Amino acid sequence: MKAAGVTHVVFVTGGMDLGTDDGLLIGRIYAAVAAQESAAKSRRIKRKNDEKAANGLPHSGYRRPYGFEPDKTTQVPSEVRIIRTMVSQYLAGKSVLAITRWLDERGILTVSGNRWTTTTVRGILFSPRIAGLREHRGEIVGPAAWKPIITEDKRALILAEGERRAVSGRRAPRRYLLSGLLRCGRCGNRLYSAARESTRRYVCSSSVDHGGCGKLTVVAAPLEELIADAVLVRLDSPELTDALSGRQHASEDVSALSADREADRAQLLELSTLYAEKQITVAEWIDARNHIEARITQADRRLRTASSNPVLSDLTGQGSTLRASWVSLDLDVQSTIVGVVLDHAVISPGVLGARVLDPGRVGLHWRL
Repeated sequence: MKAAGVTHVVFVTGGMDLGTDDGLLIGRIYAAVAAQESAAKSRRIKRKNDEKAANGLPHSGYRRPYGFEPDKTTQVPSEVRIIRTMVSQYLAGKSVLAITRWLDERGILTVSGNRWTTTTVRGILFSPRIAGLREHRGEIVGPAAWKPIITEDKRALILAEGERRAVSGRRAPRRYLLSGLLRCGRCGNRLYSAARESTRRYVCSSSVDHGGCGKLTVVAAPLEELIADAVLVRLDSPELTDALSGRQHASEDVSALSADREADRAQLLELSTLYAEKQITVAEWIDARNHIEARITQADRRLRTASSNPVLSDLTGQGSTLRASWVSLDLDVQSTIVGVVLDHAVISPGVLGARVLDPGRVGLHWRL
């Protein structure tokens, strides 16, 4: 019907004419009932998920987590080994990008058959699932029904290392085997790799950025070979086994240490709230903040000290095995192995014109 330039449109749905008052009322009732049923279904699903989480059971879903069968509780041994290797590499200092490249170079794929990304790798490393913990709505609600792949202590170390890297901004993998591990025997400054004609060397740089004495240099290749050999010998030595055993017996409970640190962080937030609400003065806020941050710094230091234990435990006694495949390992893996055993090496001045490296110039300082 058309009148006074107005068009009347009739909507008919399921036998209802929504263009009339009665039809519109019935339509609204149907919509309300449908919304109620949808909300009830959503509540049932949420209750079911809450129950599963409380019992440590996994959510239902199509895609299985990496390291587990489709039932999401039974482990896949080959993938479990890869996850543990990823964790060891990360705790030893290898970047997430370098671990991603390592997976790609070996043709290892995700559960969906795709290549790994740094986001996927980071998700595995920081997932509570691999430590046997059940996460629900962004919070850990308790132990999971599946067997853990790593311990909760190792997870605490991963979280601590992640925070340390976020603060320091260290992301890039090492470029050379001994980067950051060499000290000048004259001035104590770090040595840096530099190309000299056709020979690469480690040098004490006197540039403004480096601030060394500029009076010491050593050819890189024989030094790297000497130190790598010493590290592999060290891995098989009784001294390392004894030192590691003593460290493990005297080590701190890293889970408790991590919990204390999180409590301090929560206290910092509470302190900021008190200052914002003018319940404390700026002087009181600064004094309390300094004490809390000092405790956090100390906890981070102790966690970093403890973080070498899991990796060293995996490598101890493997020197001979690693020696057979050393040249085929990529630089990141070699750097990881050297870095968890060697704290630093002091290079003393050599004899002018010497054509071979004198082992006596190299003073090795082990982590253990």
